[in-house]
Amino acid sequence: MTPAALLQQLNTAHRLEKPEWETLIAGYTPELAQEAARLARLAREPYYGKRVYIRGLIEFTSFCRNDCFYCGLRRSNRNAQRYRLTQEEILSCCETGWELGFRTFVLQGGEDPYFTDERVCSIVTAIKSRWPQCAVTLSIGEKSRESYEAFRKAGADRYLLRHETADACHYRRLHPEELSLAHRMECLGFLRELGFQVGAGFMVGSPGQTPKTLAEDMAFLQDFQPEMVGIGPFLPHHDTPFAKEPAGSGTLTLYLLSLVRLTLPWVLLPATTALGTLLPDGREQGMECGANVVMPNLSPADVREKYLLYDNKLHSGSEAAEGLRRLQESMAAIGYTVVTDRGDSQKPV
Repeated sequence: MTPAALLQQLNTAHRLEKPEWETLIAGYTPELAQEAARLARLAREPYYGKRVYIRGLIEFTSFCRNDCFYCGLRRSNRNAQRYRLTQEEILSCCETGWELGFRTFVLQGGEDPYFTDERVCSIVTAIKSRWPQCAVTLSIGEKSRESYEAFRKAGADRYLLRHETADACHYRRLHPEELSLAHRMECLGFLRELGFQVGAGFMVGSPGQTPKTLAEDMAFLQDFQPEMVGIGPFLPHHDTPFAKEPAGSGTLTLYLLSLVRLTLPWVLLPATTALGTLLPDGREQGMECGANVVMPNLSPADVREKYLLYDNKLHSGSEAAEGLRRLQESMAAIGYTVVTDRGDSQKPV
């Protein structure tokens, strides 16, 4: 089948076989992407309309025990600026966000051993007791099933754990020996079993990625059925082994956003900070390609530049919480409404 025919099949059946995925991804053209975006907007409409959900991102630690080859926070990077927010500072960020209208807080950080299960649970419990109507999302990496269970009991609602790539050989190219795709997938399984709303996702254009590896990613997503999918372009960091690698493609990222929406019509799909960093109007283009979530930064202004996963990270203007009004205006200009809502997944039960 032609890529155009496969796109129509995906729109109807919401799934393809791996060779079909490879054909559809490799067959990218601007015209095909335009049609995919149109279909993605239509697919999103019954579930979310033109509502845009905001998540308050709190980057609470820049320490990480891992040494992933693409990440500026990797433990081998001696030039990284390390910091940890206290529980009081995190709660202050939430308070600012609550007053601005945020009803979901995303606690994101490296895999920092200082933040034990007890400390994480204390933070989650404090947030949920002060703002019981909010949703708490954790994005703190690979943990044991027991740890995830403790976080869930403390009140965490969602967990973001990007799988990065569903191809084991490609995973090995991006990560050191002590990390494995099998363990990452096991963690995602634990999160699903424990009742979290689960987020997966991958970088677009990471070194060694091909249409075949992307086909593995899309096949995994259609089978795992996560409530959230975070994808964004690979952006190099100057203090990593991938410093000289080219950045991922913004246009391919937008095309894949549309394909994710057609695969999982009810999914929560962010227009990511990385996309906004690569393309000046990346968030707006993301919405037009099927996205429906943005994650402004609630972290204290003095640490935003220190949480540097990649170079030139967007951390001012509409990325900052203070720029929420500008974000609302930019979304309104293209027909979307930023809403004050937990924004739970509308995934059919």
